[in-house]
Amino acid sequence: MSNRELAKSLIDQIPESKLFYIIAYLQGAAVPDETPNAETLQAFAELSNGGGISYSGSTGDLFAELMED
Repeated sequence: MSNRELAKSLIDQIPESKLFYIIAYLQGAAVPDETPNAETLQAFAELSNGGGISYSGSTGDLFAELMED
């Protein structure tokens, strides 16, 4: 039996009340892995080497600060 067949048979055994959690998990697992583009990889490398700007506040505060500039 393949893993896919096993998963399908196990899903049939899950109580209806718990299927919501399984569906949410499967939706997340079905998203393909994304590889960052060259610009993003370059930004990661810059931060790793001590460059760039790191921000530790809330997203709302960051956007407010960006709108001021």
